[in-house]
Amino acid sequence: MAGTVAGSGGQPQRVSMQEHMAINVNPGPIRPIHRISDYFPHFYPFAKHTLRTPEPHPAVTPAIRSAPQPQPDPEPEGDSDDSTALGTLEFTLLFDTDNSALHCMAHRAKGLKPPASGSVDTYVKANLLPGASKASQLRTRTVRGTRGPVWEETLTYHGFTCQDAGRKTLRLCVCEDPRLRRRRRALPLGELRVPLRKLVPNRARSFNVCLEKRKLTKRPKSLDTARGMSLYEEEEVEAAGEERGRILLSLCYSSRQGGLLVGVLRCAHLAPMDANGYSDPFVRLLLCPNVGKRSKYKTSVRKKTLNPEFNEEFFYAGPREELAQKTLLVSVWDYDLGTADDFIGGVQLSSQAGGERQWHWCECLGRSDRRLELWHPLDGMPLELSH
Repeated sequence: MAGTVAGSGGQPQRVSMQEHMAINVNPGPIRPIHRISDYFPHFYPFAKHTLRTPEPHPAVTPAIRSAPQPQPDPEPEGDSDDSTALGTLEFTLLFDTDNSALHCMAHRAKGLKPPASGSVDTYVKANLLPGASKASQLRTRTVRGTRGPVWEETLTYHGFTCQDAGRKTLRLCVCEDPRLRRRRRALPLGELRVPLRKLVPNRARSFNVCLEKRKLTKRPKSLDTARGMSLYEEEEVEAAGEERGRILLSLCYSSRQGGLLVGVLRCAHLAPMDANGYSDPFVRLLLCPNVGKRSKYKTSVRKKTLNPEFNEEFFYAGPREELAQKTLLVSVWDYDLGTADDFIGGVQLSSQAGGERQWHWCECLGRSDRRLELWHPLDGMPLELSH
């Protein structure tokens, strides 16, 4: 079947059935259909089903097109959940070698992302790793009602030595205060870790670091025997038999009083001995042999702390030559009411002790009226102790 249409010259022009149907469906200029697949494409599992426009040149024979291959999504440059999405923390570190101290000034945080919407009450918690968690734990005050808190507060670790700087890492954690939201535990919003070996002594260094998610690992069963130890621990575990803490002692031979002044100033990073993760420390002094004279002293007890400050001084009478032949035993104990006190650690100062202990003892008794302060690590098994 075919129709006729009057041409420009008056002569009838034959119209094919295809053209006739196209005129009835869409009146207007007749455009031949090149490929029916342009309007009814084949189904490909990974191809987008979009309508393609016909090719403008009918003379060109269309080539066979292969099915489009699915393109993998490019990997993101960084994990936003672990980095910038948690916010940033600005702080400054200073290793003061003259005073054996590490100062950490927490300035501010920006862009914090609390679990719940709205404002958040936050503080900064610091720990030295590896080491007992509560022994080196310091924290700032809580800043309420903001996602960009400003603390401008300095946290100080006393008794920090060059050996510590070479092997320890500072962990800073921004936490939500649980007391203001009636929770049992503080919720960490993010943390970061700084290897302290990168610090230059006596030179402050500022940081602006993205916070990351906190990672916990399950504690091995072999370490579950210690009291006050949680089920989960940090990635860096304190090695068995590592330090029990350290003590800051001052020695001075007074020519006016004719004896040795021993000052017990403070302790740092003591091992926890109680079930609550703390200790009630005090210090005992014993000068031996010292027959017929008072040789035993004891400081007061500091409750629930692993970094006690004593600032107490004791006196041993005698000439320098005689005291140089003696041994000073210093021991740190955890006070327990109704039961035997727990030994935390001790240190022995004498002319045969060796190392800094020998130098501290001999240097003090070699000169009069010269006060020397020095940090000493505590031993788990002192050579001799007496109650």
